[in-house]
Formats: sequence, structure tokens, C-alpha cells
Amino acid sequence: MKGRFDVGVLGATGIVGQEIITALVGHPWFQVTWIGASERSVGKRYAAATPWRLAASRPEDVSEMTVEPCVPGAAPMLLFSGLDSSIAGEVERAFAVAGHTVVSNARNHRMDADVPLVIPEINADHLQLLEEQRCVRQWKGKIVTNPNCSTIVMALALAPLRQFGLTHVMISTLQAVSGAGYPGVSSLDIIGNILPYIDGEEAKIENEAQKILGSLVDRRVVPHEVVVSAQATRVPVINGHTALISVKFESSPTSTDIIQAFRDFSGRPQSESLPSAPRQPVCYLDEPDRPQPKLDVDRESGMVVTVGRLRECSVLDYKFIALGHNTIRGAAGAAVLNAELMKVDGFLGEVEIQETGLGAAD
Repeated sequence: MKGRFDVGVLGATGIVGQEIITALVGHPWFQVTWIGASERSVGKRYAAATPWRLAASRPEDVSEMTVEPCVPGAAPMLLFSGLDSSIAGEVERAFAVAGHTVVSNARNHRMDADVPLVIPEINADHLQLLEEQRCVRQWKGKIVTNPNCSTIVMALALAPLRQFGLTHVMISTLQAVSGAGYPGVSSLDIIGNILPYIDGEEAKIENEAQKILGSLVDRRVVPHEVVVSAQATRVPVINGHTALISVKFESSPTSTDIIQAFRDFSGRPQSESLPSAPRQPVCYLDEPDRPQPKLDVDRESGMVVTVGRLRECSVLDYKFIALGHNTIRGAAGAAVLNAELMKVDGFLGEVEIQETGLGAAD
């Protein structure tokens, strides 16, 4: 265990919390030593407090841990947050003030000017915002966020195409039911049906993409000028968000240029050989009937965005289909990858932890 960071999980009893714990099993750098959740779970063994919802077995060492209140002080320096957005903002901020580093899945701080919204293959340099966060807010700790699950799928598909001068994007999402959490959507509503509305989803896709694809200038993000128009739907698929994407460029790339850009794309996680990094973050498939959630969502442990069906678009320039695992690459895996990048870039140094009195539910 020498050299591994003790880490904790906020909101550990929820689906995202369970995915984070699963992603950390056997991790070479991080070990889960603390779990926090709501008052109804505090004091219980994790196994007794958590109805396990994943196909992977519940880790035995975590099963015997006692669930702690979400109160700064006793928790490890590094925390992964699977908290619901209804309470995540206040709780995560309290931990950051007290000196903890919080890697968050919640939407609450994503668009704060001094909070990095990171996909490591795309905008690793945005971690420099943490210095602005420290100076302006005078926190002893810090908050780093990963994007909305559909935004991650879209942004990883778009990032290889920035070289052609992205100007406009139209996207329609077909989002899996697991994205709604547990128990999620009523079976009577989703079986044999499509729900054409997901609260707040379209705005997140449109706004977050501009920040992620933007440039860091003088410790602030200048948003990318691409205009994104999004429509979001829920479909009867368990895991895997599919995105139907059309794009317009300033230049005139050929389809061969675009496919090669997908296949050549990589970033810091690949060059640094981060433990959770896929060898190829974007995988282009030539088959006319791919990608499909049933066949492609688990590529490289769910960390790959699969792209296919590139063809010319009669309205914009080109259109294609992208697919990603919403609870892994779109949530838990994204958070772990962000923490790995922070480690190699020196953002997980020892910090002083001071106790405060704030508690919260998951």
C-alpha cells in the first residue's frame, strides 16, 4: 500500500458513488479508506446501508466500512463526490474550505469561472484555474469537476475536429435510463417509449461544451465560439448515451480527414499512461450499423467514446453518431481520470485539514 493516496467517497451509497468505489478497486494510486453518506446511513456498515445495484461485486473491504457523516475534518485529503446536486454545492464547498480536494460529478460548480471543468484529453491545462481558486476564494482545498455525461460524449467526439474550425453543432441525445439514477424513470413511462424531455440537460450540453473546448488565457477560460443546439431524450437503454451530431466547419475537410482525426486523437492521459486512460479515447468504426450500446458501450472498461456513420450533411457539413458509457466515462471513470491527472501534475500534495461543523445528506 506504500505510496497510495487514501481517498474518500461522498454520496457513497448512490449509483455514482458505487461506480466510483468499483472504479477504485485495485487502483495502483488510490485506496478507499472513508465513505460518507446521508444521516439515514451514518453509523451502519456499508453493506447494510447500500442496496448494491451494479453487476460487479461489492468490494469486500469497503463492505465492512462504517458510513460516516459528510462532515469535513476526519475524511481523507482527496474526495470523490457522487452527491446529488440538491446538496452537493454547499457540502463540496465546505470540504474545499476545510482543505480537502474534491473531485465532483455534480453540476453545482461546473460553470464557476475559477473551477476547472475537465476532460483530461481535451483541456488538461484548465487545472491551472486552481491557482485562481486559491487566490480569490482563499480556500485551503480545491474543487475540480467533470462535465455532464452527455457533454463528455459530445466533447470527446468534437475535440479531434477543432483543427477544422468548428462553428456550429446540432446534437440530439438518446440517453440511457441509468442516467436518471435509481429508481430513475418509471417502467410504465419508459418501456416501449421515448421521453422527449430531461430537465436542464440541453442547457448543460450547450454551455459546458464551450467552456471545455475553450482556451485558457491569463488564468481564465475564453469560451470556444462554437454554437451548440441540443435536444435531449430518454430511451429504454440501460447504459450508454448515444448522440446524433451534425457539425459545420470554417475549413473544408474531407471525410478521410475527419476519420483520420478521430483515429489520431489522444491527450495527456495517453502520453502519461494514466491507469484509467483508454489507449484510444475515440474509436471510429467503419461498420454501417455501429456504434450500438449493446455492442460498444463497454470498450476499454467503458472509457472509450465510439464514433461511426460519418457522412455528408445537407444542412451543415457532416453528421455522425457517437456513443459513451454514461456512468463510467460520463461520471465515475471521468472523476478518477481527473484525479490521476491531478496527481501527475502535482495538485494532490499534502494539505492541512481543519474541522468544521457542517453536515449533509447524500
